[in-house]
Amino acid sequence: MNFDNYKIIPNYKTNKTDLFLAEKEEILACEKTLNIVFDDDYKQYVLTYGSGILGGTYVRIYLPENIILTDTEWKDRISEYWFWDEGKEILTKEEVLNSVRIGDTFDGDEIILYKGEYFILPRNSEMIYKTGKTLEETITWLCSSGILTEAFPEREFEPFDPGELI
Repeated sequence: MNFDNYKIIPNYKTNKTDLFLAEKEEILACEKTLNIVFDDDYKQYVLTYGSGILGGTYVRIYLPENIILTDTEWKDRISEYWFWDEGKEILTKEEVLNSVRIGDTFDGDEIILYKGEYFILPRNSEMIYKTGKTLEETITWLCSSGILTEAFPEREFEPFDPGELI
């Protein structure tokens, strides 16, 4: 994991850098509830940085409690509004519905975890992108590939209250 170059900046509303971190017990409970295993990068990220937005205003990784709280609603929405047929060679609709959403982007792209690998469901494309086996690889892909947004080097992290997600 290479999250050492991340810079914590003040929240724009509160002007504070207070972090809203996950607890190890919450991670374990989420894994058990959803029958998944998070990679070490995800665990380290939510234990070190927690709830917030990375890259200025681009990537948002959810805390375990938010993943559990929004899982059913998210799967219902994906089932009803499925449009990623161009990416069916990468993941089928059934596989996506058996995945877990762990984050999103400012643009509405969704970051999912399926069988130990990360994928992106873009908001404005029917393609599905495989981005790696770790959260670090996925964040690097999102911020540097230039596919979904113009590549950017900033790795600023702005914390926010996870209650704002729901």
